[in-house]
Amino acid sequence: MDLAAALADLQAEASCPICLGYLKNPVTIYCGHNFCLACISESWKDLQGRFPCPSCHHLCPEKKFQNNFQLGSLTEMAKLLPLRRSKRKRQEDSIVCEKHKQVLTVFCQKDMEVLCPQCSFSADHQQHYIWPIEKAAVYHRERLEREIELWQERVEQVEKVITMQTGKSVELKKRVEHRREEIKSEFEQFMLFLQNEQEAVLRQLQDEEREILGKLNANLADASDHASASRGLLREIESKYVKSEVELLASVKSIYHRYKNLKCPEMFSFQFKEYSYRLPPQYSGLSRIVKQFHVDVVLDPETAHRKLIISEDRKSVRYGNTQKLPHSPEKFYLWPAVLGASAYSSGRQYWEVEVRNKPEWILGVCSEALPRRKKNHSQPFLVKDGLWGIGRCSSTRYVVVGPKKISLLPKVLPTKIGVFLDSEMGEVSFYNLSDRSLLYTFSDYFRGALWPYFYTGTESRPLRICTVTEAEG
Repeated sequence: MDLAAALADLQAEASCPICLGYLKNPVTIYCGHNFCLACISESWKDLQGRFPCPSCHHLCPEKKFQNNFQLGSLTEMAKLLPLRRSKRKRQEDSIVCEKHKQVLTVFCQKDMEVLCPQCSFSADHQQHYIWPIEKAAVYHRERLEREIELWQERVEQVEKVITMQTGKSVELKKRVEHRREEIKSEFEQFMLFLQNEQEAVLRQLQDEEREILGKLNANLADASDHASASRGLLREIESKYVKSEVELLASVKSIYHRYKNLKCPEMFSFQFKEYSYRLPPQYSGLSRIVKQFHVDVVLDPETAHRKLIISEDRKSVRYGNTQKLPHSPEKFYLWPAVLGASAYSSGRQYWEVEVRNKPEWILGVCSEALPRRKKNHSQPFLVKDGLWGIGRCSSTRYVVVGPKKISLLPKVLPTKIGVFLDSEMGEVSFYNLSDRSLLYTFSDYFRGALWPYFYTGTESRPLRICTVTEAEG
């Protein structure tokens, strides 16, 4: 050991662990550690029964100090030595307790607080693990070093997320701009279509006006001719009326004959044609629905009525001969119906079903609660909870079936029906794809999942679910 280190150790041994200054009236306690008499007395002032050492926290059995005159002499000699930098730095860096005016030398592991010896003796910390700040600092420095590695990984992960989210923001802006241009283009085409549609309808109205005006003028000419003939006959009657009996009777036959054959033309009335304004398919919303929300619906044979025959690809169903099928609580027993294989409880879904000239059918969605066996529900077209659909119940009659029953009057007989389920908005919409018109929309609160529903009636022509390719075509 070099001389500088030896001198530093000597000065350290001559220092009080409580005030960090040179020992004044040094005393030794039971465990062998040395303190200023005033410092140890102040630390043990309010204690009774047990007296912990401020350095090692050994519990001394009694409040007893032993004067250390030899250490006092060494301290006086240490004072004469040049003050070493390590001790000066230790004194400058030390922090004093605001309450007890003692240097903070220990650490409470439970409360994670730096304490002075007097604080460590208080009732607040009696049962806590107290250790010197030098040892505590080494332990927590090592622990924080391990934590630094973990937090570096977390920071890297967060930075990756930020980078990804920033990329998504850029992507969002690009998509929004692209969609904005699409919408502008669509509306420009829409406005052009409306302008052309308006011009076409106005031309039809003008042609109709010309046609009606011609008929009105012809009717007016007939009425004028009739009025002229009537006036001539009236004058002739008036002239014959004053003649002699022979002359009057000689002309009566002619007058009566002409009067009988002189018919008044009927009053002409007109009525405008009913003009229909059909939006093109790209603006009815259906093309966008097909593109974004079309789902591949297939039938579930486990739910099918025993007289229903399902095709191998599970896309078509028709009424036929009774089949021997195992009993299942999922099957329909009272009327020929079958469900789709997948249920939907969120999002938006769209599918299309070909009905052609089938005289009886029902399409829609149903809940798990839809009765399948109860006799009081044996009529499929009755109002019932758990079903939202439309159907054809005769050659000319179409109805809304479910929580309410309403008659429908489609302008064009549908050969294909589009079903759009919007669970987010609580809506089920039905489209007549023959003229791209909306037939009906249910607005309701759907509790739980909904299954595609197909009722075939007792006629053998099939219902066929269209594939995605067919729908987009």
